[in-house]
Amino acid sequence: MDNSAEKVRVHLLITGRVQGVYYRASMLQEAQRLGLTGWVMNCPGGSVQAVAEGSKAKLEELIAWCQQGPQGARVSAVEAQWQKPENSFVGFAIRRE
Repeated sequence: MDNSAEKVRVHLLITGRVQGVYYRASMLQEAQRLGLTGWVMNCPGGSVQAVAEGSKAKLEELIAWCQQGPQGARVSAVEAQWQKPENSFVGFAIRRE
């Protein structure tokens, strides 16, 4: 049986030159295009973190996008931690904390 449609959750930490290059806004558009839910935000120290839920196949597409990011970004690493979904998100948003 193919589990690629089963809903999962991933926590991402993206490092490199990823702030000040429209990374969050671009990731929001990509996540919405893929039909994912969750959030993305800047972190102290210059990294970006995100939590997304959806099918594993769509999340893997998002991770592949994260490794490149928008024009102007210079991604040095993308760390992904797979988790069980909590189904607590409605849409995808940019968090500012």
